[in-house]
Amino acid sequence: MHLILTGATGLVGSAALNHILSLPPGQISRLSILSRKPVPIPKNRPEITVINHQDFNEYSPELLSTLKPADGCIWALGISQTQASKDEYIKITKDYPLAAAKAFSQLSADSFNFVYVSGEGATQSPGIWTPFFGRVKGECESALIDLSSTSPSLKPYSVRPGFVDAAGDPQTLASVRMRPGYSSFGNQVLLRTLGPVARQFYAEGVSPTKELGRFLTELASGNGRPLAGEGVGGGGWIVSNRAFREAVGL
Repeated sequence: MHLILTGATGLVGSAALNHILSLPPGQISRLSILSRKPVPIPKNRPEITVINHQDFNEYSPELLSTLKPADGCIWALGISQTQASKDEYIKITKDYPLAAAKAFSQLSADSFNFVYVSGEGATQSPGIWTPFFGRVKGECESALIDLSSTSPSLKPYSVRPGFVDAAGDPQTLASVRMRPGYSSFGNQVLLRTLGPVARQFYAEGVSPTKELGRFLTELASGNGRPLAGEGVGGGGWIVSNRAFREAVGL
């Protein structure tokens, strides 16, 4: 099983990486991490390769040849809409994953699971009060499903975490704190103020990182079939936070 991971220096990507590192040897035979920044990896993990990749809109034949054969991708690369201009946010949130999904669908003739980390608030039916991020992420979710109709090997999962909570996952929290550009003050304020309130009064909106990393990995390495159940939409490809929590037993 060969997986691709992006966003490994962020909170969700770090959670997925730490889960993969915790698996028994051989369960994930190869992990290719695409990153602009260095990603520290234990020296005794030769199956994990960090590939310096600067333009997430472009995938050269040489890079795709290096990634072949791959079975799935966890697309955790993202940014807050408060940290980018509208054009930059659209590029990172929608254009990048669509370009990658189109390129990666060539890596497997049978089935390639593309797991896009979206977010609660994303919608395919935006209204006047829909936040900008919800509109853009919803457009990406829809475009991924549309892309699968012309690329039959592509299995386009979109997972919508709510409040991503690393309070019960010290390993992931420690990993992120070591990454370049981590805002210790801002993130600690969120964990110490919003975290307790969300856990007590809106637990169904919380996405614990340990369980989220496991869920994303299982989707990326799974059978590629549409999901079913309460909170699953988009013909089985869009997973709400409620559906994620139920799937992992929360």
